[in-house]
Amino acid sequence: MRYCESPYFYQRRKSREVIIGDPARGGIIVGGDHPVVKQSMLTCDTMDTATCVTQTLELVEAGCQLVRITAPTVKAAANLQHIVAELRARGCHVPIVADIHFKPEAAMEAAKWVEVVRINPGNYADKKKFAVKEYTDEEYASELKRIEEQFTPLVQRCKELKRAMRIGTNHGSLSDRIMNRYGDTPLGMVESALEFARICRQHDFHNFKFSMKSSNPKVMIECYRLLVARLEQEGPDWNYPIHLGVTEAGEGEDGRIKSAIGIGSLLCDGLGDTIRVSLTEDSPREIEVCNDLLGQVACLADESLNREEVEPAQRFSALTLQRFNGQWPFDPFHYERRHTPEIELADGVKCGGEQTVRVVVTRATWDKVAPNIRSKDDVKPEAIYEDLNVLEADPTHDFDVNCETQLITVKEGLNLPIITAFRLLVARLKRLGRKNPILLKDCLAFGERGTGILPVSDDLGSSEATMQTSWKPVPLEPRIALLRASIVIGSLLVDGIGDAILVRGEPGAGQSLRLAYNILQAAGCRSFKTDYVACPSCGRTLFNLQTVTARIKERTQHLKGVKIAIMGCIVNGPGEMADADFGYVGGAPGKINLYVGKTAVKFNIPEAEAVDSLVDLVREHGKWVEPEEQTVVAV
Repeated sequence: MRYCESPYFYQRRKSREVIIGDPARGGIIVGGDHPVVKQSMLTCDTMDTATCVTQTLELVEAGCQLVRITAPTVKAAANLQHIVAELRARGCHVPIVADIHFKPEAAMEAAKWVEVVRINPGNYADKKKFAVKEYTDEEYASELKRIEEQFTPLVQRCKELKRAMRIGTNHGSLSDRIMNRYGDTPLGMVESALEFARICRQHDFHNFKFSMKSSNPKVMIECYRLLVARLEQEGPDWNYPIHLGVTEAGEGEDGRIKSAIGIGSLLCDGLGDTIRVSLTEDSPREIEVCNDLLGQVACLADESLNREEVEPAQRFSALTLQRFNGQWPFDPFHYERRHTPEIELADGVKCGGEQTVRVVVTRATWDKVAPNIRSKDDVKPEAIYEDLNVLEADPTHDFDVNCETQLITVKEGLNLPIITAFRLLVARLKRLGRKNPILLKDCLAFGERGTGILPVSDDLGSSEATMQTSWKPVPLEPRIALLRASIVIGSLLVDGIGDAILVRGEPGAGQSLRLAYNILQAAGCRSFKTDYVACPSCGRTLFNLQTVTARIKERTQHLKGVKIAIMGCIVNGPGEMADADFGYVGGAPGKINLYVGKTAVKFNIPEAEAVDSLVDLVREHGKWVEPEEQTVVAV
């Protein structure tokens, strides 16, 4: 199986076109050769028509091309008629997506008024009660028949009204039926979506796309890779578009880092036709990040390597990479950290083997942050780049490495996409039979560049020419440096590659150090602080997510290794909180339910008391420690 044309070349997956609305009157076409579409969601009550219209107009002004509105009831779905009518009366023709959970009848009503209906296979016609049951093949087939009977009317209505559909599975809301057969796995998410897609195809309805969302970027990436591979196995006409998103990513730097790792890495591999960055912030902020993310992916993917019209000198790298095209340097469907020997990185610091991924800094960064670092601090430099015995290799050519205990990285200034460069480095080492530890970098150089052509010989002895780049270092803007480092280092870590990391694109010394640790935490490689799963707000939310999230963080952000889910409602399923130690969930207006893992343990707590009750729950389970005075490292 494969999920992209090559791990070394950028080539966008060619998906079929899905028509959303009337393209002649503000509608859009998703897939094919059309640009990636930016999407977001309203945060207000769907029954509040005026606010829904205002928020939609604000999103469109920010550049949003597809607006999602929750429809939790038939009444709310019916009010979409008034929202859409008012938008059209104001000259706004942005397509509207109705977000449906639990209520097939709400989906049937919404389809009358909006261009897209999003359904979640885990709760559309299925249930989630964590019931354990062994299904015979006959019983399973009977359940599929029941689902088909409930789902077919919506398929027929969408076909009749020329609506589009998103079949969107969530890691936290897989049905009991799927869980019992496939477990809480990427395969379960994929099969859940394919069941509904087959029903669509039985009725010759093809105007749909898929999504595979999780709050864990590593899980999300595996799910999308597996989905695309399975679609290819099903046949060439299964090339439906893909919507990318990391659900419940949170806010601030953490939300952006998680989204950049998940969405950015897949975009760099050519996957994705629509995207949403789910932040616990005002919705227009999501579009800002979408714009920046797409911009960085365009830079990192470097499609020039694939263009036949470029000069042979510029195609040198492509010719080299083609020789490795059948050699995948990692298993894309099952995470496994690359096996390396353990080596001494610095005094008292080891990397590789079973050691955690280490954080390396430049000498300049060390000089600025070292005076503020205490030995007990979790965020601190672990080695200085200039002091390391590191081999800088050009992976487009053969190179010699004498032993496996030699730390190795990619040579500076290569005219090669950086993710490609490190994947190719692993492939070269694999060909040599070496397992050397690898130091990852967020950039091979950064800033403004000029180019010149120098003749070289490729690894088969023929003479070619390659672009050699000279760089004038120019610091990146912090928001751009954050996204670029997260995409590059995060995607490689999720591939299982990397034993130490170096962030240089962020100009601030303290900020670059903190960013390195945040990327490691988001990629699931280290835990140095509290981890939060926080959903973006929507019309289902039963409390102010931004305010409550800030209050919870103020009380709990010192709890190293503890994971807390903050959910406005339970729509994505308590399964999403199975990854968290504790959950704070809206149960009713003004009332909060508290969870330990996926189990609700306290119900209907008044919101004014709920944060204190959460802290008490953490104490009861032995996870509480008193906060210490923190050292702020920001130079």
